[in-house]
Amino acid sequence: MRIADVLRNKGPAVVTVDPEMPVSTLIGELARHNVGALVVTENDAVVGIVTERDIVRRIHERGPDILNARVVDIMTTSVFACLPTDTVDSLAETMTERRIRHLPVIVDGQLVGIVSIGDVVKSRIGELQTERDQLESYIDHG
Repeated sequence: MRIADVLRNKGPAVVTVDPEMPVSTLIGELARHNVGALVVTENDAVVGIVTERDIVRRIHERGPDILNARVVDIMTTSVFACLPTDTVDSLAETMTERRIRHLPVIVDGQLVGIVSIGDVVKSRIGELQTERDQLESYIDHG
């Protein structure tokens, strides 16, 4: 299965934020959209990603004053991305090795989606269920 298939099932919607947004507003956006990461864009270009983990680590390092900082002050700037043509298996490997839970999907510099580890797991479970059903059908009907 390819990432394009995952995006077809979940949809291409991606919530983005501006690097100048206050962290306190960012937290509200994460809650409002019920997501664990937001892609940071500037002039339609991906410039970073910010996750709940980034916020928690910065609060631990700097205290609650970090809520008055800007997204640019806490975001991850080395963004790993994937293509719609990448396989779910290769993405799972990348996510596991690099301990990444969210990967933007980028084509020709344009953000076209985002894939989470949950999307990868859901996809893999679906594949396994299909294989199981096929094996049971084969056993039952020879």
